[in-house]
Formats: sequence, C-alpha cells, structure tokens
Amino acid sequence: MKGLSPNELLKKYWGYDAFRPLQLEIIESVLSGNDTLALLPTGGGKSVCFQVPALALEGVCLVISPLIALMKDQVEQLKKKGISAQGLYSGMTYKEIQTVLDQVVNAEVKFLYLSPERLQTPSFKDRLPYMKVGLLAIDEAHCISQWGFDFRPPYRQILELREFLPETPVIALTATATPRVRQDILEQLGMAKAAVFVKSFARSNLSYSVLKEERMEDRVIGMLRKIPGTAIIYVRSRAETQRLSLWLQRQGFSAEAYHAGLHGAERDKRQSRWILNQTRVMVATNAFGMGIDKPDVRLVIHTGLPESLEAYYQEAGRAGRDEKKAFAVLLWDQAQAGVMAEKIERSHPSEQTIRSVYQWLSSYFQLAAGSGMMNSFPFHLEQFAKTFKIKSFEAFSSIKKLEELGFIQLNEAFTMRSRLLFLVNAEETYRYQVAHQKEGLFIKFILRMYGGEAYSQAVQIDEDDMMRRYKVPRSNIIQMLNKLDSDGIIEYVPSNEQPLITYLIPRYLADELPIDKNYMRERKQDQISKAQAVIDYASTTHTCRTVLLLRYFGEDNESPCGVCDVCILRKREESQRQKIRGVILDTLSKEGLPAAVLVSKFPLSQRESIEAEARHMLEEGRLKIDLAGRLLPVKP
Repeated sequence: MKGLSPNELLKKYWGYDAFRPLQLEIIESVLSGNDTLALLPTGGGKSVCFQVPALALEGVCLVISPLIALMKDQVEQLKKKGISAQGLYSGMTYKEIQTVLDQVVNAEVKFLYLSPERLQTPSFKDRLPYMKVGLLAIDEAHCISQWGFDFRPPYRQILELREFLPETPVIALTATATPRVRQDILEQLGMAKAAVFVKSFARSNLSYSVLKEERMEDRVIGMLRKIPGTAIIYVRSRAETQRLSLWLQRQGFSAEAYHAGLHGAERDKRQSRWILNQTRVMVATNAFGMGIDKPDVRLVIHTGLPESLEAYYQEAGRAGRDEKKAFAVLLWDQAQAGVMAEKIERSHPSEQTIRSVYQWLSSYFQLAAGSGMMNSFPFHLEQFAKTFKIKSFEAFSSIKKLEELGFIQLNEAFTMRSRLLFLVNAEETYRYQVAHQKEGLFIKFILRMYGGEAYSQAVQIDEDDMMRRYKVPRSNIIQMLNKLDSDGIIEYVPSNEQPLITYLIPRYLADELPIDKNYMRERKQDQISKAQAVIDYASTTHTCRTVLLLRYFGEDNESPCGVCDVCILRKREESQRQKIRGVILDTLSKEGLPAAVLVSKFPLSQRESIEAEARHMLEEGRLKIDLAGRLLPVKP
C-alpha cells in the first residue's frame, strides 16, 4: 500500500492505533533500507515488523519460515485482511507450485511463504530472476545457527539468495537467541552492518515458579482452582495428554488432549474450542502453541523438564500476552535429570545406525540413487520399524539426525486438506460440460461453491460438505472428482493426514553419505549444556527466575522481578526477619540483656532464629555490647 504510513497501515489492516514497543523503530529501519535483526519475546508481535514495511514497499515479500503450520496460519490471517498471500509447502503438487510461482512473477502475490529447502529447487530458481522482491524476511532466524535450539541446515542456503538479491533489505526475527546465536545469525546471513533491536526478555506480568513434583495431580488441581482462566499443561508424551486430560475431566474441569498423532481436522477442532474458551485446559505435547496468538492464557504448567531454556521460555511465554497477571509453573523432581541424560544419549545414534536407516528409507520409498530431490513421501514410523526390525526410538532418532544434517525433512504433524485446481480455462471447461452432462452439472456445483478462484490457484475443498450440499453419498463425490481428474479437467489431491518425509537433496548411496562427525559431536555437547542450564534453573532456590533467564539470553539486568517463587519467598523471609528484629528490639528496649538471657526468653522453637538475627544485627551495628556484656540497641 504505497503512500500509506506505517501507522495508517497498522490501523487499516490490524485495527490498532499504536505499535507495541520497538515495533515502529524496527519497521522504520527496514523502510530505510537497513538489514535488521529483531529479537522480540514470544507474543511481542514479530510478524507485524515485516508485514507492515512489506506493504509499504514495492514487490513481493519472501518469508522464510521453518514450520508448515505457522506458514499456513499467517497466510490465512493475511488473506482474511484482504492481503494477497500464498505459501509453498511440502506435499503440494508440481502444478500447484508452478501456479503459485507464476502468480508471484505476475505480481499477484504480496507475501510468499516458503521453507528454506524450497530455495534450492529448480522451479524456484528459474522463477527468481523474474520476481520483483521488495523484502526478504527470515522468521525463526535462530534456526540458521547450529547453536540455536532448533537448527535447520537449509537455513544456511539463504545467504545464496541474498547474493542474488543484493539490493533487497533483509529482516531476521526470533524470540529466543543467546548472544552466541545472535552473532551467528548476523554472520550466516551476511548482516555485518545490520541494525539490531533487542526487546528485554523480562515479562513483568509473568510469575515463574518451580515446584517439586510430589503428588503432581494434586498440584495441578490446586493451581487450576486457585488461578481462574485458560490454561495449557505441557506433558512429556502423547499417552500422558490422554491420561491427564481424562483425569481432569473426571475432576470437573473442561479439558482436552492435543498432540501430533491426532488427525488434522480433530486437532483444529480442539484448538478452536480452546481459543474460543469452550475448553479451559489444553493438555498437550510441545506440538501445541506455535503461531497461536491467544492473549488471555493465565496459566502454563510443565509437568517435566523442557529440552532447553529457549523452548521453555517460548512455551511459558504463551501465558499473559495481554500483559495481565499470569503464571508459568514447572513441576519436576531430581530423577528427571537422569531421564534427560538418557534421552540425550538415545537421540544421538551411532553413525552406522544412521547410515542403515537412510538406506532403509530409500528402500521403503523405492528411491533410486541420485533421485528424489524435494519429493515427499507419506511415512508410518511403526510400520517402518517393524519392516526393518529396528526399535522405533532408534529409527526416529536416526531420522531426526538425518534431518539435522540437512538430508531429509520430517513433518510429523503434517496435514494437507483436499484441494482442486482447474487445468483448463473456462472456455474448455464449458465445452467439456456440454459433452458430459452429468459431470457438467457437478462442475457448475464446484464453481458455485468455490468460485472462479480455482482457475488460478488450488482451492481447499471439503468432500463431506460437498456431499451434504450435492445430496449424494461421499463415495459419489470422490468418484466424480477422480473422473474430472482423469479427464484432465481438474487436478484433485485428496487430503493427507500422514507424516511426510521430504528428500532435500538427491538420494546418496548410504556408504557415501557425507556425515559430519565433528558437527555431531559438537551438537551433542551443546545439547548437554542446554540440559544442564535447565537443571540449574529448576534447582536454584536463591536467584530470581527472571534474572536467571535474562542471564541465559545475555541480558545485563540483575533487578529481581519480585513476582517469581524465589522473590516471593525472599519477601516472606525478609518480612519474618523484620518481625524477629522488632521483637529483639522490643525485648532489649527496657534494659540491656546478655545474649544468653535474651535467647532464653523465647520458646525453644524460636531460639535459633533469635540468636542468628541478633548476631546479624551486631555485625550491622544495629546492636552493641556494653562493658557488662549486655546487648543494647544502637540509636540511629
């Protein structure tokens, strides 16, 4: 929207009168042509920082993002605002991808969301010279650093894109980055002269607490009863989401389970009920929450140690985005430290195991050496493990390591709704309708439901909805869609609920797979260091939780938050200490007393604290000892 100021764009599309702290400064930096690195905490409004300047600039904004769910959500949100946006995801057909890229070349799209893996595909590279790119936005930029908590090797390829677009400003955004990761982002993106904006990681409205996991269910019930409002409970397994949510329902709470193993439609329904406050408590694995902007979450509970403080900060930070009082509680016990250590060992299989799994995957998908680049295949872990007689956790760990090394990509929570795209123009469609009366009536129905948009891009369809409206069995709907597909009138792609594995590079022979042993060793050590930081955070009893988090993220702020469990305990202890001092001064106000006599005037249960506090008061000069050996108050 050239000609509108950032504030006018914000008002027009988002309905807000003012930006959040730092947003406008970041936007003005981008509009001035500067490379910009923005570190904003979870809920800090990162997307506005690139969407607003992109609207003010000419050309398309390429948005590099690692998560399909996040890309889909932002594309849909932009479309609802009347802004043209598209995404390229794993699982799309060749025709769908070509259609979207053609729209970008023809300047019909303002925002194109794509994964870093997509940058290396021939179809994207061929179209890039014909695209007018106004802005390059790197979301979740910590993924470019091997020291980040979710390293994605294909992010390193973004530098090649930068070299092709030397005049295009770049904005990199993240919510969690240590100083080491920030520097790595700048180096890996060639942003030596970038303007860097860092909003404090402190959340003054968020109270962090750590509690020992004794009688965990009682702890959870107590918190839910004490703290009203929406809650998220993060647990360690899919089975635990089911068990705990059912148990909470029996206790009278509105609760549901959420994990990547649920069908996409069911996940969407449960998420929607929670967002609309029809469900109060979501019991979830860490698959839940990314991209969800629900401001009124009052409580986030973790029933076990997270893998890193970066992950914990993001997940806990989903509470209190409306700036009102909220609580983040971590439940744990010392035994979990051993579980973490074991999990780290299991997540780093041997080199030979990794090579074997890579070979078996190629056999499983019947993929020849040298082929498969950017091809996606439905994947069933248990079936794969059973076929090749390997334990499921070993197969999964090896696949995740292959992903980390940049050979493949696993989309565990992949859901792609059914969709269709007309392959012929309106004139050819009409001729087909005249020649095929039955199919022609169905085509009219499709166009009434989904409009002419299906001629220019793939549209999502719902076979169940079509069945109800067309008043025929679902099998008939599928049959007619397949008939139109086979006749070359449309491309019909049924929904897919399975996880997908995508080959990012052509398939190697397993023995020639270039596995970087040094990298694997460094990643394991880094994971151990991150786990130790989590244990240190959980086990401390004397340092403010917020101060610990700020130190971890490199922020020089030692001011206690005053609202975490450590600060509250310190306040209570200080209040009790002042009461004891008052009692001591009152007892000594009439006449001085020897220390032993002073202590003897109190019950046995109080004598130790009285003696200790009297000693502190002597050291501070609040008390003195006279020549007779008596304790006396010192007048100010």
